[in-house]
Amino acid sequence: MESDIATAHARGVSVPSGHVELQGILEVPDAALGFVLFAHGAGSSRLSPRNRQVAGALRRAGFGSLLFDLLTGEEEAEDQASGSLRFDVPLLARRLVDATLWVEVQEGARGLPIGYFGGSTGAAAALIAAGVLEDRVSAVVSRGGRPDLAGPALERVTAPTLLVVGERDEPVLDLNRLAFARMHCSRELAVIPRATHLFQEAGALEQVAQLAATWFGMYLPSGSARPKARRELHSAASSAEIRAARM
Repeated sequence: MESDIATAHARGVSVPSGHVELQGILEVPDAALGFVLFAHGAGSSRLSPRNRQVAGALRRAGFGSLLFDLLTGEEEAEDQASGSLRFDVPLLARRLVDATLWVEVQEGARGLPIGYFGGSTGAAAALIAAGVLEDRVSAVVSRGGRPDLAGPALERVTAPTLLVVGERDEPVLDLNRLAFARMHCSRELAVIPRATHLFQEAGALEQVAQLAATWFGMYLPSGSARPKARRELHSAASSAEIRAARM
């Protein structure tokens, strides 16, 4: 077990994707309601403190998680030198699809509904993968994402999608508004007041985590949990600008 893993249900894993193995942290709480795969942005990894904080909030809400590296160590070194892979969104999406298929057969996660949480370029990869896997992905949350990089795949996404952007991250906010308009699925755009791209402001990332937990609570579990989660979403979003489009 890796030293950075703090909980009894977490373990280090190697996720096969094509000819490479991607390192990850798999965590499955008892009686999990669903499972969320994290797709990090450029220059980040499975050890992203922001994603780990969100994963902790999801765990407390009853969701399992997989945080994994979208690039190998060698690829990350190449990307740091050349920047050639960070915007290779189709590659990142293929690896997320492979990781999803791997998760679906893991003990404790088998049969659970699947969600994606993507940041920056990872959000585009999550949307492309959701379009590929269709109803096998139940919900998507984007944190400060670049959904515009998903291109035509935006129109193929059927999973309910929450786009969360900082109010002061103006270029990315504009791109999210354009992407929001192109999508056809049930979706909401949440703007966190005074937050910038990395949500480093006091309380900003906590609000992102709460929004994500309640969004997944609405769309991953079945039955009576959904109405309660919908009420919690609007409570969590009370200080955020919310634009909704539901089918």
